[in-house]
Amino acid sequence: MKAAPVRTLVRLLIVPIAAALAALLAGAPGAHAATDDLSAVAAGLRENPVYVDPGARDILSPSDAEALADKIEDADKPVFVAVLPAGFPTGDQFWRELRTETGITGLYGVRLGDRFDARADSSVLSNQGVQNLVASVQDAGDAKAQLNDFVDGALRNLGGSAPGSWGEGGGTDVPVGGLITTGALLAAGGAGAYAMVRRNRRRHEEEQRAALEKLRVVVDEDITAFGEELDRLDFHPGEPGADDAMRTDYEHALDAYEQAKQLMEQARKPEDVRAVTQAVEDGRFALACLAARRAGRELPERRPPCFFDPRHGPSVADARWTPPGGIEREVPVCEADRVRLAEGRDPAVREVETEYGRRPYWEAGPAYGPWVGGYFGGGILPGLLIGTMLGNMMAGSAYASDYGAGYGDFGGYEGGDVSGADFDGGDFGGGFGGGFGGGDFGGGGDFGGGF
Repeated sequence: MKAAPVRTLVRLLIVPIAAALAALLAGAPGAHAATDDLSAVAAGLRENPVYVDPGARDILSPSDAEALADKIEDADKPVFVAVLPAGFPTGDQFWRELRTETGITGLYGVRLGDRFDARADSSVLSNQGVQNLVASVQDAGDAKAQLNDFVDGALRNLGGSAPGSWGEGGGTDVPVGGLITTGALLAAGGAGAYAMVRRNRRRHEEEQRAALEKLRVVVDEDITAFGEELDRLDFHPGEPGADDAMRTDYEHALDAYEQAKQLMEQARKPEDVRAVTQAVEDGRFALACLAARRAGRELPERRPPCFFDPRHGPSVADARWTPPGGIEREVPVCEADRVRLAEGRDPAVREVETEYGRRPYWEAGPAYGPWVGGYFGGGILPGLLIGTMLGNMMAGSAYASDYGAGYGDFGGYEGGDVSGADFDGGDFGGGFGGGFGGGDFGGGGDFGGGF
């Protein structure tokens, strides 16, 4: 048996025993003394998603901490929670030191006495997203309610996987006598671990199916709209004036239409949708070329589709656009939206169904990443989606493990990566000071921030 599986099985046996011993020791003299040691907090977080300082067990009980840790581990996300007593020493470098000592990319939430705040690597969640998340739980009540709300919100917005160290346990030296004595229990623990893995896999598959069904509605609308464009064109290969180039464009468009329908029927996960929208966009460009040939116009430049709604067809120019409350960026636009923007009007934006009602697709869930990635490719996506909810999610922790890769250089370590001290200190700037948990976090808007 390899070392890693042995460590994992031993951990399944030892961790509950250690927890029980800790509970017994909690009543011993001195057991509630705070560690005053950030390295101990970091060491605890490397082994478990929730660390409760011995002096803070009156804030969060061992059973509540264990339930919170189970929730995070079951979700397989890089969320770290520390519960510390009010007197725990903090300073201007607290967050940087905690992140450096722990050395793992992720989202860190700290309950300090009755106050709460959080920081995260921007590759996991944007600074605005963290601020909104913290603001949304400030009035949640006691520590148990607040931390559960924080974790629930975080798990809805983080992709990727938890650090492997949570499943490794301690050292590699396992006493042979101990293994013999506890062989039957280890076997039972192994069966429990296998059941947990199967449960997590089933949960992940269910999430993937639900995401695909959301996408199916939008993609079916796209395919239908493309088919209607084919009908409106009313081209006949044998019509007067038709030449081989026109017929080639038409056949290309027809093939793309059939390919898109077939690929969507075969799709089994969100990432499969990317090939569908690639086919639709390829077919639309063929139609644009055919229309230009029939009208005797110059062939169009191969450009990405209109940013506001890919159904508008290939873009004709790039235009400066500033979304409400966001920063200006340059986006490809169709002629109609170019005119609307020039006249100071709002563009015709593609909206999709979300739990908050119909919203622009860039404010929808992470499943729409493959859909938009098929239309715009990898190279230009970061610039188009900068600051958007979808862009932040796609830049987040190991997004590719859930929704596929290849959407452009969103950069950063993936959540759960061991990066040591190699991280952006700006993500963990500031200390507790007087504003810990009490600053202006911009309101409890949608997680991931606005534009």
